[in-house]
Amino acid sequence: MAEKTESDAACTEVGRGMTLVFNLLGKRWTGLIVAVLIPGPAHFADLRRAVPGISERMLSDRLTELAGARLVVREVDEGPPLRVRYRLTEAGEALGPSLASLGDWAEQYLENVGSPCTEARAAVRRATGDADTGC
Repeated sequence: MAEKTESDAACTEVGRGMTLVFNLLGKRWTGLIVAVLIPGPAHFADLRRAVPGISERMLSDRLTELAGARLVVREVDEGPPLRVRYRLTEAGEALGPSLASLGDWAEQYLENVGSPCTEARAAVRRATGDADTGC
């Protein structure tokens, strides 16, 4: 009989879907990158500015992971200058309402944790048609 791995145990205890989503979106910066892309495509430099504190290397790594998960598509804009932009796939766009709900939950229950309001949060609210309640 095959030995169960730690990952197998997590899938059994909390559910496969929850394990999959948090293995990807639970990584630092990943959810914010998706949130910034919800309103529409963005160039690499725009993403870097919209997610304060992320390094170019980390942004590149996270975008590669999101592309591997088929949530983001990398597109090359013909130049000059040659620019790369990223957009969400249908699966990535489908995360919008869930991210907005998580943001609402955080505002209600985590207000004392000290998480700053980000441009990404406002982007999710605009993309889903909800009024931006501010910070």
